[in-house]
Amino acid sequence: MQKIISTLILAALLPLLRATTVRAQMGTAGQAVEQTGQTKPTVQLSLKEAVDIALAPEGNARIQLAEELIHQAETRSAQARAALFPHVEASVLQQSMTRNLAAFGIRFQLPVPGFRLPELAGPFNVFDARATVNQNIFDLSAIRRFQASRLGVNVAEAESENAQNEIAGLTAGTYMAAIRADANVEEMRSNVALAEALLKLAIDQKAAGTGTGIDVTRARVQLANERQRLLVAENERRQTHLQLLRVTGLDLNVTLELTDKLAYMPVEPITAEQATAVGLQFRPDWKAQQRREENARLNYSATKVERIPSLVGFADYGSIGSSINNAIPTRTYGFSVRVPVFDGGRRDARRAETVSLLQQERIRTSDLRDQIELEVRLALDNLRSAEEQVKVAEEGLTLAQNELAQARRRFEAGVASSLEVTDAQTRVERARDNRIAALFNYNLARINLGRAMGTIRHMIK
Repeated sequence: MQKIISTLILAALLPLLRATTVRAQMGTAGQAVEQTGQTKPTVQLSLKEAVDIALAPEGNARIQLAEELIHQAETRSAQARAALFPHVEASVLQQSMTRNLAAFGIRFQLPVPGFRLPELAGPFNVFDARATVNQNIFDLSAIRRFQASRLGVNVAEAESENAQNEIAGLTAGTYMAAIRADANVEEMRSNVALAEALLKLAIDQKAAGTGTGIDVTRARVQLANERQRLLVAENERRQTHLQLLRVTGLDLNVTLELTDKLAYMPVEPITAEQATAVGLQFRPDWKAQQRREENARLNYSATKVERIPSLVGFADYGSIGSSINNAIPTRTYGFSVRVPVFDGGRRDARRAETVSLLQQERIRTSDLRDQIELEVRLALDNLRSAEEQVKVAEEGLTLAQNELAQARRRFEAGVASSLEVTDAQTRVERARDNRIAALFNYNLARINLGRAMGTIRHMIK
């Protein structure tokens, strides 16, 4: 049993430890850069590590804001719970006063002519030290409000989990865009290397008398185009890496080395109905909306039962006298029943408002259910389409590479011009672009399906 508990604790702490390790490496490298003034620190980052860092407490700002919302909901619940606890106060009073007895209707008529008691009493001193307690013994409205506040905490927790899922999906999508940019750079470098080899071949053939000047010029133009495309691809890679650093909350001065590559990872077949059922079971925004509806129902119940009488107990105990030396103990205790009779229609108006709010949440619940089903179906359609695109792109790349190899052999043999090689090279570049785009769309469709089903973090792990 202890071994199982230790395993579970280690599994829970492992993502945080990974994120902390990467941040520590980044901090150490950053300090070294500051001391030496050399190149930017380099951090190796996998998709799972990127998501763990983004979901760490000091990661993405949305995670920190969601935690603050939970704290606010807990404090509101504590405020609502206070109505069910005793309220205890202590007071100490010391005063000197005079009173006009006639103002209170106190008049003494004495039978002695020409003599009357003074109407002004005092001055006299009063000392009172007392403790007072009040306790709601039965207040159904306060109970309902406390129950609603506890659901508010559950809503905040579900919204925090939803924010984590959204950040995980956003981080995964940004990571995919970054490794797509890496793949584009590698492709552009391969194209430049191929163009340089073809240019050298054209120059050699011209020197041997089997080629023409137009072949060399055409090869130089193709090489210039490939170098231009490489510059554009490198700029796009820098931008996607900066976006990934921003999403994960890492220092923008860090240079990333992404360890994952674009690859085809098959997904288990699942129907739209099954995926929708999984989404309704795991999506935190669906759980949050259900709790919002329950919260609205409890608030409606709280206003509805305000007409029910409430029972309050009260008591006080203390010492009172003309001074602290001659004060004597006194006490009061009792119960009071409060029966709402008429408040100008305030309760009826509040109940009508809470009915409208409850109906509003019911409409939102129904709309969110339809939205989840739509997102699941769209994600499945995109996944199937992207899967077919990957197959077609792989086949097209194989055919284009075979065509380029044949055209190059024909050009080397002197039976074809460089135009045939250039055309074949262009088709290889297009086929590589199609393959990268297909793999990116497929992995993005997997991520979107995980977000639609609420299993994005499980899928990444």
